[in-house]
This record gives sequence, structure tokens and C-alpha cells, in this order.
Amino acid sequence: MLTVLIPLFAGLWIAVSGPATASPVAQSLRPEARPSPQAEAGVLTTSPRPVGRPTTLTAQPRANTAAPGSKDRAFQGWLARYKAQVVAQGIRPDVAEAAFRGIRYNASIVKNDRNQAEFKRQIWDYLDSAASPVRVKNGKAALARHGRILTQIERAYGVEKEVVLAVWGMETAYGERRGTLDVIEALATLAYDGRRGAFFEKQLFAALQILQSGDVSPRAMKGSWAGAMGHTQFIPTSYLAYAVDFTGDGKRDIWSDDPTDALASTAAYLQRHGWQKGQPWGIEVRLPAGFDANLASRKIKRSPAQWAQMGITDMSGRAPRNHGPASILLPAGLKGPAFMIFDNFTVITRYNNSTAYVMGVGHLSDRIKGGGEFVAPWPRGYAALSYDERLEMQRRLQQRGFDVEKIDGIIGPNTVAAIRAFQTAAGVAPDGFPSQDVLKLLRAR
Repeated sequence: MLTVLIPLFAGLWIAVSGPATASPVAQSLRPEARPSPQAEAGVLTTSPRPVGRPTTLTAQPRANTAAPGSKDRAFQGWLARYKAQVVAQGIRPDVAEAAFRGIRYNASIVKNDRNQAEFKRQIWDYLDSAASPVRVKNGKAALARHGRILTQIERAYGVEKEVVLAVWGMETAYGERRGTLDVIEALATLAYDGRRGAFFEKQLFAALQILQSGDVSPRAMKGSWAGAMGHTQFIPTSYLAYAVDFTGDGKRDIWSDDPTDALASTAAYLQRHGWQKGQPWGIEVRLPAGFDANLASRKIKRSPAQWAQMGITDMSGRAPRNHGPASILLPAGLKGPAFMIFDNFTVITRYNNSTAYVMGVGHLSDRIKGGGEFVAPWPRGYAALSYDERLEMQRRLQQRGFDVEKIDGIIGPNTVAAIRAFQTAAGVAPDGFPSQDVLKLLRAR
């Protein structure tokens, strides 16, 4: 899960993998979503193997400026205190000793964490890669190779095998790039010196719980610099809550060359979050002339028949099939393709809360199943806003009384709402698209 933040249309930022030192998944398409409030709080709704959990794991203040040697000495002091805390909270001393033996402060991991906002990529480029001919071909080959076990997993959890394959393909290129970094060292480094120390402390404790369960040995627990593990890149807390032993060998092994437990765990995760078998993530649709872009919101759900009454059709010109309540998605504004998305779209966001990631999984699964490319063209000539221009846009919106919450260069839901409100006031189509045209309008008024 080596990732860098990128700006998306329709007001979203995602993080997409980029090159980094000791890259475990250098070509993964996994965007690293911001953790949920439950994850930040360390909440595990249901753990298959509940073990004592800490109520607090307060780290010492993190030193940000020090020579490499002194940095590691300070880290080792913090690690000794942390080890005493986790032992007091139920981790066996021998487990803690084995887990932290030989662990060092890894400056390259902190560098990866701090440099995530450098790499820009458009959503169409992202999706081109997500469902590239090679990725589709390899997905079909993986389906042929693992078809029997995937069929068993589909029967057990009611999640289509192509969807499970697509997650696997997006995360680690079907197991080719599972991660080579020591997860304990990565999490300990980030807990000590990262941007989200409290979050990574909880992930580190969860990793120790996994070791205590006997599912994996400390040095075999490999993953990304951010602690995502195995074929489908579970973080430790998600592993504790959702990983399953599908092979029946007594271990939930998502790290080995055999992907069975990892694939079944992914299906179990999606099932637990409400996956509906037979329902698509979404379908491409045609909008009628003059469509009100304000209606393109995940907060607005209507039946396909109701959308059809407004003139929305599938790409064959027919009324969309009834797959349940649906929303309209415009990932590149009114200038790009339009989609009707269903509840399964939201289920995939629970795996990673990024519109581009969900579309990548959905589109790749459709292609593996034999579906075609998107029909409508993307606005590939679009000149994206730079980071400074995004800051300027937010400042100008705020100056005009539109609520953007904070000026951070991230075009999130609040900024999209502010853009739409401004567009409405300016008499232009309110698609929430953070374009150069919107910035020009803001500068002119």
C-alpha cells in the first residue's frame, strides 16, 4: 500500500501507489483512504479471536529533529516503554520480545508517509491502469487458475468471484507484490514518528495480537510501509475483525503463496458490509440534455424507474434495470461519463473509501467477466489545478462566504458543495467540478 495523494474530480482526493524505497506494492492501485472514525478509535466491531486490548497506549512525545543514531536511540527508548505497556495490556512477554527483536527506526518509512502529496494523476489515467489489458488478461488467468476455490468462496459468502479477483488485482497485482517490509518495524516507526501516531499505535497492538494468535511468525509478517498485509492488503485491525481460515489448517494465513485465506477474507469482509450478490457496483448511463448536476450526489437515491422518467437511459437507450435504489455519479463532471451506482458501490468503499478505487474494482471485475470499456469519452485534455491553485480556489470560495471547512488543497465533499453553491450563484452548471473555468470565475468576481 505505497501511496501518494492525488486530486480527483467530483471533489475527491485519493492516494495512489508510486515509487518508493523498498516498495512492496510499487504498482498496486490501492488508494489509501483516510481511516474511519472507528479505525482511529481502535474499535473492532467483531473479532474472530478477541484478545485483551489496550484502552490507551500513550506514546512519548516524538522527536522530529535528530541525527540518525540519536533518532534510533530515542526510538529504542520509546519502544521499551511501549513494550511494557502492551505487556500490561495482555500481550505475552515472549510475544512482545520476539516481535520487537532487531527492530530499528526506519527513516524511509517516515519519508514515504510524509511525501504522499507529490504525485498527480487523473481519474481516467487511474482507471486505464486499473483495467489495463494486462491486468484484465492476468485476472482471467487467475480466474482459470483459482476458479475452483473462488467458486467455493462465492458460494460461502455470496460475493462474485470476479469482484474478489478485482480487489486482489488492484491491491497486489494478483499476489505479485504483497509487500516485503517488516510490518512490526513499519508500524512501530510510524507509531513513534508518524503523522498519525495514535492510529498506528493501535495498528501495532493489533499486529501483536495477530502474532499472539499464532497465525504468523514476527518476521514472516510482511507488508507495505503503512502496515497493509498479504494478498489483499489487510491492515491489522481489519484482519482481526474479518480474516477467516478457509483452508481449515487452523491459521488465517494471508501471507503465504496460497491466496485462499486472503481471498476468502476479502469476500467475508464485503459480505459483512452488506454485499448483494447479482447487484452491479454501477452501470454507465446517458443523461438527458439539461440534466441538473445537483442531482449527481451519493446522498440522493432514487429507483432506476424514477431516474428513467427523467430521461436517463443505459448505454443502449433503454431504461436501466432495477437493481435497487441508485445515485448518479459524475466522476469527471458533466464533461465525462455518467454512472448509476447502487448499494454495492458503498460496500466497496468500506474496503477503501475512494471513488476511483471503487470504480477501479468495479470496472476491472466487469472486464474480467467479459464486459467492455466505458463508452463515453473522458475529458483527457483537462488541465488539472495545481496544489497552489486548489488552495487559491478554497480561499476565494471562503472569502465569498462559501463553507469549505478548511483550506488544505484537498477537494473534499465540503469544497465540492461550496463549488456547486458558487456555480449556482454564478449561473453555470453546478457539477462541483474543480476546474480551471471555476477558478477563472472566482478570480473575475
